[in-house]
Amino acid sequence: MNNITAYSKAKTTLSLSEKVGQLFMPAAFINDSEEEILQVEKLISEAAIGGLCFFHSRASAATNFEGKKKIVYNENSFETLRKLIQRYQNKSKYPLLISIDAEWGLAMRIENTPQYPYAITLGAIQNNEYLIFSLGKQIARDCKTAGIHWNLAPVVDINNNPNNPVIGYRSFGENKYLVTLKAAAFIKGTEIEGVLSCIKHFPGHGDTAVDSHLGLPLIEKSKEELIKNELFPFQHLINEGVDSIMAGHLSIPALADGDKIPSSLSKKMLKDLLRDEMNFKGVIISDALNMHAISKNYTTKGALEWLAFDAGNDVLCFSEHVQEGIKTILNNATEEQIEESFKRIWLLKEKAIKKEVPTVPLSNASVLNKAIAKESLTLFQGSIKDFKRHNFIGLTIGSTEDSTFFDTIAEEISFQKVDGLQQLGTQLSKFDNVLIAIYPPKAKPANLFDISQEQLDLIDTLIATKNVVLYLFGNPYVLNHLNTEKAIAVVIAYQNFETFQVNAAQHFLGHNTAPGKIPVTIKS
Repeated sequence: MNNITAYSKAKTTLSLSEKVGQLFMPAAFINDSEEEILQVEKLISEAAIGGLCFFHSRASAATNFEGKKKIVYNENSFETLRKLIQRYQNKSKYPLLISIDAEWGLAMRIENTPQYPYAITLGAIQNNEYLIFSLGKQIARDCKTAGIHWNLAPVVDINNNPNNPVIGYRSFGENKYLVTLKAAAFIKGTEIEGVLSCIKHFPGHGDTAVDSHLGLPLIEKSKEELIKNELFPFQHLINEGVDSIMAGHLSIPALADGDKIPSSLSKKMLKDLLRDEMNFKGVIISDALNMHAISKNYTTKGALEWLAFDAGNDVLCFSEHVQEGIKTILNNATEEQIEESFKRIWLLKEKAIKKEVPTVPLSNASVLNKAIAKESLTLFQGSIKDFKRHNFIGLTIGSTEDSTFFDTIAEEISFQKVDGLQQLGTQLSKFDNVLIAIYPPKAKPANLFDISQEQLDLIDTLIATKNVVLYLFGNPYVLNHLNTEKAIAVVIAYQNFETFQVNAAQHFLGHNTAPGKIPVTIKS
């Protein structure tokens, strides 16, 4: 990889076309074929692109919105990624800025890498931002080991819509102060490792019921409401000097003089509001330009790229028409406009790209995850002290592969356990006390988190007729689909990781406490 030169030199060294190329950060895929890799190399050589944003494969969620393509598992994805980054760097005339979405670690995109809890789990932690700082730090270290400079995280959307199809578990919660506090801790941990961070999705994707990968969400709040709530974390973190902000694809007429234009294409939102009113001096990166919220409306190649740049985006992420975008920008933009964005991007590169980065092993997530499991465990209602532990039946709902919770309890207490509806039969009539472990197959709310209505009805019936203690190893919004009022106790563990199950079992056995607090509101 070539060394990064100072902006003062790059300003006069790069041609205008190369400077425009630096605005582009197309997608790269870890599990590409050789033919596809050669196409990326050709783009690097011919277009002088500024960076690459990595995804698992062309069948991953980033390009497979409807889930029709099968994702191929590759246990060597991490090593493949490292070698691919180096290969692409060697091909580039100027150092590439490499980015990835690693909100809960590289595992968000790469199998067999350290996985940390979702933001909603971190949102439950009380008065211990050091754990979140440590998480940001360990994720950043893993990014460096891979050759990644820019973690497109954290999410600072305030999740105040339980039906949000795409944010939900990725948000720290619904309290603007806690979202800001926890995001700041994550960012500080990231920065201390020399990795860039990015807050998203401006102006706020939390109160939406539409997935912007599929359509354009409409938010009909007043500007005053948005300033008071959704924009609060952005403003605070701008004041703290955050590196970059990702512009979401959201229609918010109150911020665009009544226009329903997507925020990522709105001068009113990016230039007038974000730059002028909120005084943001850093880099603005667009959310992926292949997302259907905007891409389906622009059929002329290069038109979307020009509109996104002209609106105020410095980095055009996941552009699918790089060459045409460069030509269109060169034909329409002023040199001054190009130079402003180029300068911001190049200075960001100077900050992030180091001459030598020592290679260290991937982090061990187990110790930190164990601490987070203890601090996040939440007693949502009731008390397990009122449950008779000597005569009960255990019932698993959801993934029957998860049994660590009951296995840990069985080391101290003898009890009967059944998995799902098929095994329940007449056994239930023998017991008045039922311990339920719910493992939602999905973290997103679509299709009831992939829990069947039959299973939800069964839980409601048991709660109404038996003495029930319920442990939830997943998204707390599952509780919106249950009537838990008469449950003896409801405990939220948030994750199905083994360490979270062991900790929850220890809580049931009376060996530890549940100090967490649910970061979102569940309907009563």
